[in-house]
Parts: sequence; structure tokens; C-alpha cells
Amino acid sequence: MTPPSQSPRHWVIGDVHGCSRSLRDLVALLPPRDRLVLCGDVINRGPRILEAMELAWELVTSGRAVWLSGNHEADLVAALRWGPWQGPSGLAGCDTYRQLGQHLCRRWWPRLESLPLVHWGDGWAATHAGFDPLSWQPHLRIRLPFWQAYDGRFGTVIVGHTPVPEVQRLHSIVMVDTGACYGGMLSAYCPETGEVRQVQGLQHHGGVTHPRLKSLAVSAPKA
Repeated sequence: MTPPSQSPRHWVIGDVHGCSRSLRDLVALLPPRDRLVLCGDVINRGPRILEAMELAWELVTSGRAVWLSGNHEADLVAALRWGPWQGPSGLAGCDTYRQLGQHLCRRWWPRLESLPLVHWGDGWAATHAGFDPLSWQPHLRIRLPFWQAYDGRFGTVIVGHTPVPEVQRLHSIVMVDTGACYGGMLSAYCPETGEVRQVQGLQHHGGVTHPRLKSLAVSAPKA
């Protein structure tokens, strides 16, 4: 887990999913001295996955950004480790593997395996999906159990993973995946100020909202 950054402000960026042009446009909108946190799932789904990965890694190596692991990065690492089985979680169902091929995926494997799960800020934390309320360890696929049980112990938690039409706050949770790969926006949220900056994602749905971009109705956390 990475220690808190000393940069003046941070911008937590939602799931990129291969939308490299949107990521480049969004980074250009953000102050160059501010720190960026990519909230996982940079890979898969979009048309320019390698370009998105290269840009993300360039931001990491320059010291400007932290790239957190998402479930898609973790799935690719697991598939490379255990073999090219069939199915949606294996290499046969992986957009990144189809676009990059075996050689490039294996070159990226150590980098993807090294990605942290959480970035800790001052009064906030960013992680891909949330924390398991049984152990309070980061969990790359969790949704409702975390949303309902989170008690504020880590301050504001900023997550991606679940596409929503606009940046949403659920109690002490901020959701920043606004479905760039589904024709929504790619969003960045500043935990220090609450400001949101956005650029257009892919525009291949003819202006129709993708069915996965839904507002969330979540009951209050359990006492």
C-alpha cells in the first residue's frame, strides 16, 4: 500500500478501459503539479488498450500518477500465470490479450502484477471497488456489501468499478466510473476540493445511454 502523497492536490480518475484518447484529453485538463490516481481497469474493452497502458505507465514512471490494480488487471495477471484457459476470465475472453498478443502481455505482466490496491490520502483513500466488510481489506469486485456496511473508518473512499451516469456520492463513498467505454464520460474527482473534471468517452452508442449506466439506489449503511 502506498503512503500518502505530499502533492498539493489529487485527481482520482475512473475506469479508462482502453479509451486512451479520453485519458490523454483528461490529463491535459488537470493541473500539471497535481497528482493523479488511476482507479484501476485501465485495460480491456476499449479500442486502444496498449496506448492507454503506455500513457498510464508513462505517468507512473514520471512520478505524476499512481496506477491502482482493478479486477481486469488482476484477471489478466492470473490468466498469464495459470495458463490460457477458455472463458470470460481467461485469455480467450480478454480484449487486452487479443489486442496485444502473448509477447506484449508477458512483457507487461510484471508491471501489472506490481500495481498497488489502495492509495491513501489525507482523510481519504482510493481503491478500485471497495473493502470487504468482513476483513476491511481491499476487494476488487465488491459492490453492495461494501456500500451498505462502510462506516467511514478510512474517511472518504473513492472507487471505480461500477459505471454510473455521473460522479456520485453514497454517504462516505464517491463513485467515479462514469462509463467512458460505454459512451459516457471519463471523470476525475479531486478529494481535496470535491471538484469534478470530465471529457467525453467513446461515442459509438449513437447518443443512447448504455444500460449499464444506471443511477444507484442504495439503502443506508447498517448500524
